[in-house]
Amino acid sequence: MWDIRILDELRRIRERRKNLGKNKIYPLLKKYAEMTDLACPSIATIGRLISDLGGLRVCPQKITGMGKIVKVKRNKVLRKPKTFKALYPGHCIALDTIEKQRNGKRMYILVAEDLYSRTSFALGTTSHGSQTMAHFLYLVSSLFPYPIVHVLTDNGSEFKKYFNRLCGKKSITHFHTYPRTPKMNAHCERLNRTLQEECIDFQANILFDDVTKFNDILREYLDFYNTERVHHAWKNKQTPIQAMLQSNHYQSNLPLECKDGWGYTGPCFY
Repeated sequence: MWDIRILDELRRIRERRKNLGKNKIYPLLKKYAEMTDLACPSIATIGRLISDLGGLRVCPQKITGMGKIVKVKRNKVLRKPKTFKALYPGHCIALDTIEKQRNGKRMYILVAEDLYSRTSFALGTTSHGSQTMAHFLYLVSSLFPYPIVHVLTDNGSEFKKYFNRLCGKKSITHFHTYPRTPKMNAHCERLNRTLQEECIDFQANILFDDVTKFNDILREYLDFYNTERVHHAWKNKQTPIQAMLQSNHYQSNLPLECKDGWGYTGPCFY
Protein backbone atom coordinates (compact mmCIF):
# COMPACT_ATOMS: atom_id res chain seq x y z
CA MET A 1 0.00 0.00 0.00
CA TRP A 2 1.60 3.23 -1.18
CA ASP A 3 0.76 6.73 0.03
CA ILE A 4 -1.99 8.29 -2.06
CA ARG A 5 0.22 11.32 -2.65
CA ILE A 6 2.81 9.16 -4.42
CA LEU A 7 0.11 7.70 -6.63
CA ASP A 8 -1.31 11.15 -7.42
CA GLU A 9 2.16 12.45 -8.30
CA LEU A 10 2.79 9.43 -10.52
CA ARG A 11 -0.49 10.05 -12.30
CA ARG A 12 0.32 13.76 -12.66
CA ILE A 13 3.74 13.06 -14.21
CA ARG A 14 2.26 10.67 -16.76
CA GLU A 15 -0.50 13.14 -17.67
CA ARG A 16 1.94 16.01 -18.14
CA ARG A 17 4.72 14.02 -19.84
CA LYS A 18 2.82 11.70 -22.14
CA ASN A 19 3.76 8.00 -21.91
CA LEU A 20 7.03 8.65 -20.03
CA GLY A 21 8.74 5.36 -19.12
CA LYS A 22 9.34 4.09 -15.60
CA ASN A 23 13.10 4.66 -15.80
CA LYS A 24 12.54 8.32 -16.67
CA ILE A 25 9.81 8.76 -14.05
CA TYR A 26 11.94 7.41 -11.17
CA PRO A 27 14.22 10.48 -10.63
CA LEU A 28 11.23 12.83 -10.87
CA LEU A 29 9.22 10.80 -8.38
CA LYS A 30 12.23 10.41 -6.09
CA LYS A 31 12.69 14.17 -6.01
CA TYR A 32 9.05 14.62 -4.99
CA ALA A 33 9.34 11.89 -2.34
CA GLU A 34 12.39 13.55 -0.78
CA MET A 35 10.58 16.89 -0.62
CA THR A 36 7.56 15.34 1.14
CA ASP A 37 9.48 12.82 3.31
CA LEU A 38 7.78 9.86 1.65
CA ALA A 39 9.19 6.51 0.58
CA CYS A 40 9.91 6.32 -3.14
CA PRO A 41 9.04 3.12 -5.01
CA SER A 42 11.73 1.40 -7.06
CA ILE A 43 11.79 1.44 -10.86
CA ALA A 44 10.20 -2.01 -11.06
CA THR A 45 7.52 -1.01 -8.58
CA ILE A 46 6.74 2.14 -10.59
CA GLY A 47 6.09 -0.08 -13.59
CA ARG A 48 3.65 -2.22 -11.59
CA LEU A 49 1.94 0.86 -10.13
CA ILE A 50 1.41 2.25 -13.63
CA SER A 51 -0.19 -1.05 -14.62
CA ASP A 52 -2.40 -1.04 -11.49
CA LEU A 53 -3.54 2.51 -12.27
CA GLY A 54 -4.85 1.39 -15.64
CA GLY A 55 -1.72 1.85 -17.75
CA LEU A 56 -1.92 5.67 -17.79
CA ARG A 57 -1.19 5.53 -21.53
CA VAL A 58 -2.55 8.27 -23.78
CA CYS A 59 -2.95 7.89 -27.54
CA PRO A 60 -3.39 10.82 -29.97
CA GLN A 61 -6.86 11.22 -31.41
CA LYS A 62 -8.41 12.66 -34.55
CA ILE A 63 -11.93 13.50 -35.72
CA THR A 64 -13.20 11.71 -38.82
CA GLY A 65 -15.36 13.26 -41.52
CA MET A 66 -18.44 11.87 -39.74
CA GLY A 67 -17.49 13.63 -36.48
CA LYS A 68 -16.34 10.46 -34.76
CA ILE A 69 -13.29 10.57 -32.48
CA VAL A 70 -10.87 7.75 -33.26
CA LYS A 71 -7.36 6.84 -32.15
CA VAL A 72 -4.50 7.73 -34.46
CA LYS A 73 -2.57 4.59 -35.38
CA ARG A 74 0.98 4.63 -36.65
CA ASN A 75 1.53 2.71 -39.85
CA LYS A 76 3.64 -0.34 -39.18
CA VAL A 77 6.34 -1.22 -41.69
CA LEU A 78 8.22 -4.43 -42.34
CA ARG A 79 11.67 -4.33 -40.74
CA LYS A 80 14.71 -6.16 -42.01
CA PRO A 81 15.06 -9.44 -40.03
CA LYS A 82 18.19 -9.55 -37.91
CA THR A 83 19.20 -12.92 -39.37
CA PHE A 84 18.61 -11.91 -42.99
CA LYS A 85 21.54 -12.37 -45.38
CA ALA A 86 21.60 -12.05 -49.15
CA LEU A 87 22.24 -15.52 -50.59
CA TYR A 88 22.21 -14.89 -54.34
CA PRO A 89 22.12 -12.01 -56.84
CA GLY A 90 18.86 -10.13 -56.66
CA HIS A 91 17.96 -11.52 -53.24
CA CYS A 92 18.12 -7.99 -51.81
CA ILE A 93 18.82 -4.58 -53.37
CA ALA A 94 19.73 -1.74 -50.97
CA LEU A 95 18.84 1.85 -51.90
CA ASP A 96 19.88 5.20 -50.49
CA THR A 97 20.29 8.87 -51.41
CA ILE A 98 23.30 11.20 -51.42
CA GLU A 99 22.49 14.90 -51.05
CA LYS A 100 24.74 17.72 -52.27
CA GLN A 101 24.22 21.45 -51.61
CA ARG A 102 25.62 24.59 -53.24
CA ASN A 103 24.37 28.14 -52.65
CA GLY A 104 21.08 26.88 -51.26
CA LYS A 105 20.47 24.54 -54.21
CA ARG A 106 20.18 20.82 -53.62
CA MET A 107 20.98 17.94 -55.95
CA TYR A 108 20.64 14.24 -55.29
CA ILE A 109 22.39 11.04 -56.32
CA LEU A 110 20.21 7.93 -56.08
CA VAL A 111 22.20 4.80 -55.24
CA ALA A 112 21.36 1.09 -55.45
CA GLU A 113 23.51 -1.94 -54.64
CA ASP A 114 22.97 -5.67 -54.84
CA LEU A 115 23.94 -6.95 -51.39
CA TYR A 116 25.27 -10.27 -52.69
CA SER A 117 27.41 -9.37 -55.70
CA ARG A 118 27.91 -5.65 -54.81
CA THR A 119 26.85 -4.70 -58.33
CA SER A 120 25.91 -1.02 -58.13
CA PHE A 121 23.94 1.64 -59.95
CA ALA A 122 23.59 5.39 -59.38
CA LEU A 123 21.86 8.35 -60.99
CA GLY A 124 22.03 12.13 -60.43
CA THR A 125 18.67 13.97 -60.21
CA THR A 126 17.17 17.27 -59.13
CA SER A 127 14.53 15.57 -56.97
CA HIS A 128 14.27 12.54 -54.73
CA GLY A 129 10.51 12.24 -54.24
CA SER A 130 8.71 8.92 -54.15
CA GLN A 131 7.84 9.13 -57.85
CA THR A 132 11.51 9.67 -58.73
CA MET A 133 12.59 6.77 -56.52
CA ALA A 134 9.94 4.54 -58.08
CA HIS A 135 11.30 5.38 -61.55
CA PHE A 136 14.83 4.67 -60.30
CA LEU A 137 13.76 1.26 -58.98
CA TYR A 138 12.10 0.56 -62.34
CA LEU A 139 15.37 1.36 -64.12
CA VAL A 140 17.36 -0.83 -61.74
CA SER A 141 14.98 -3.78 -62.17
CA SER A 142 15.22 -3.36 -65.96
CA LEU A 143 19.01 -3.12 -66.10
CA PHE A 144 19.91 -5.81 -63.56
CA PRO A 145 19.92 -9.24 -65.26
CA TYR A 146 18.12 -11.06 -62.43
CA PRO A 147 14.76 -10.73 -60.67
CA ILE A 148 14.66 -8.62 -57.48
CA VAL A 149 13.14 -10.34 -54.44
CA HIS A 150 13.66 -7.77 -51.66
CA VAL A 151 14.61 -4.11 -51.40
CA LEU A 152 16.11 -2.47 -48.31
CA THR A 153 15.68 1.26 -47.56
CA ASP A 154 15.53 3.66 -44.65
CA ASN A 155 12.28 5.30 -43.50
CA GLY A 156 12.46 8.40 -45.72
CA SER A 157 9.35 9.77 -47.42
CA GLU A 158 10.91 9.08 -50.83
CA PHE A 159 10.39 5.36 -50.18
CA LYS A 160 6.63 5.69 -49.64
CA LYS A 161 3.55 6.00 -51.91
CA TYR A 162 4.73 5.48 -55.53
CA PHE A 163 7.76 3.46 -54.45
CA ASN A 164 5.63 1.08 -52.39
CA ARG A 165 3.10 0.90 -55.21
CA LEU A 166 5.79 -0.26 -57.66
CA CYS A 167 7.10 -2.82 -55.16
CA GLY A 168 3.60 -4.25 -54.94
CA LYS A 169 3.24 -4.45 -58.72
CA LYS A 170 6.56 -6.26 -59.07
CA SER A 171 5.94 -8.50 -56.01
CA ILE A 172 9.04 -7.10 -54.27
CA THR A 173 9.21 -7.27 -50.48
CA HIS A 174 10.16 -3.89 -49.01
CA PHE A 175 12.35 -4.03 -45.88
CA HIS A 176 12.90 -0.92 -43.72
CA THR A 177 15.75 -0.20 -41.34
CA TYR A 178 15.07 0.87 -37.78
CA PRO A 179 15.04 4.65 -37.14
CA ARG A 180 18.49 6.20 -36.65
CA THR A 181 20.19 2.90 -37.49
CA PRO A 182 22.23 3.43 -40.68
CA LYS A 183 24.38 0.38 -39.86
CA MET A 184 21.44 -1.82 -40.92
CA ASN A 185 22.14 -0.55 -44.44
CA ALA A 186 25.91 -0.55 -44.02
CA HIS A 187 26.77 -1.86 -47.50
CA CYS A 188 24.96 0.97 -49.23
CA GLU A 189 26.38 3.54 -46.81
CA ARG A 190 29.89 2.32 -47.65
CA LEU A 191 29.10 2.54 -51.35
CA ASN A 192 28.01 6.16 -50.81
CA ARG A 193 31.42 6.96 -49.36
CA THR A 194 33.28 5.20 -52.17
CA LEU A 195 31.29 7.02 -54.85
CA GLN A 196 31.95 10.38 -53.21
CA GLU A 197 35.66 9.80 -52.60
CA GLU A 198 36.41 8.41 -56.06
CA CYS A 199 33.99 10.26 -58.34
CA ILE A 200 31.20 12.54 -57.09
CA ASP A 201 33.29 15.00 -55.05
CA PHE A 202 35.47 15.72 -58.09
CA GLN A 203 32.45 16.37 -60.32
CA ALA A 204 30.28 18.40 -57.91
CA ASN A 205 30.30 21.52 -60.08
CA ILE A 206 29.19 19.56 -63.13
CA LEU A 207 26.36 18.04 -61.08
CA PHE A 208 24.87 21.49 -60.44
CA ASP A 209 25.58 22.90 -63.90
CA ASP A 210 24.73 19.99 -66.21
CA VAL A 211 23.16 16.90 -64.64
CA THR A 212 23.14 15.04 -67.99
CA LYS A 213 26.90 15.41 -68.38
CA PHE A 214 27.37 14.40 -64.75
CA ASN A 215 25.37 11.20 -65.33
CA ASP A 216 27.57 10.36 -68.32
CA ILE A 217 30.67 10.67 -66.12
CA LEU A 218 29.01 8.69 -63.34
CA ARG A 219 27.98 5.94 -65.79
CA GLU A 220 31.57 5.63 -67.00
CA TYR A 221 32.80 5.29 -63.40
CA LEU A 222 30.13 2.68 -62.60
CA ASP A 223 31.24 0.64 -65.62
CA PHE A 224 34.73 0.63 -64.12
CA TYR A 225 33.38 -0.08 -60.61
CA ASN A 226 31.31 -3.08 -61.69
CA THR A 227 33.56 -4.65 -64.33
CA GLU A 228 37.19 -3.77 -63.49
CA ARG A 229 37.49 -2.64 -59.87
CA VAL A 230 37.97 -5.63 -57.55
CA HIS A 231 35.88 -5.58 -54.38
CA HIS A 232 36.99 -6.14 -50.79
CA ALA A 233 33.95 -8.37 -50.19
CA TRP A 234 35.54 -10.87 -52.61
CA LYS A 235 39.03 -10.52 -51.08
CA ASN A 236 40.07 -8.19 -53.90
CA LYS A 237 40.07 -11.08 -56.36
CA GLN A 238 36.78 -10.53 -58.18
CA THR A 239 34.76 -7.66 -59.55
CA PRO A 240 31.04 -7.40 -58.74
CA ILE A 241 30.07 -8.59 -62.23
CA GLN A 242 32.39 -11.61 -61.96
CA ALA A 243 30.90 -12.50 -58.58
CA MET A 244 27.41 -12.20 -60.01
CA LEU A 245 28.12 -14.39 -63.04
CA GLN A 246 29.88 -17.08 -61.02
CA SER A 247 27.01 -17.46 -58.57
CA ASN A 248 25.28 -20.84 -58.62
CA HIS A 249 21.93 -19.08 -58.22
CA TYR A 250 22.36 -16.80 -61.18
CA GLN A 251 19.18 -16.58 -63.26
CA SER A 252 19.38 -14.96 -66.66
CA ASN A 253 16.36 -13.25 -68.16
CA LEU A 254 17.04 -15.07 -71.44
CA PRO A 255 15.57 -18.53 -72.13
CA LEU A 256 17.77 -21.58 -71.55
CA GLU A 257 18.29 -22.05 -75.28
CA CYS A 258 17.99 -18.87 -77.30
CA LYS A 259 17.71 -19.37 -81.09
CA ASP A 260 17.17 -15.76 -82.08
CA GLY A 261 18.93 -15.06 -85.37
CA TRP A 262 19.28 -18.70 -86.39
CA GLY A 263 18.70 -19.39 -90.06
CA TYR A 264 16.16 -21.91 -91.30
CA THR A 265 17.94 -25.28 -91.60
CA GLY A 266 15.00 -27.59 -92.21
CA PRO A 267 14.86 -30.02 -95.17
CA CYS A 268 14.35 -28.52 -98.58
CA PHE A 269 12.24 -30.19 -101.27
CA TYR A 270 12.60 -29.28 -104.92
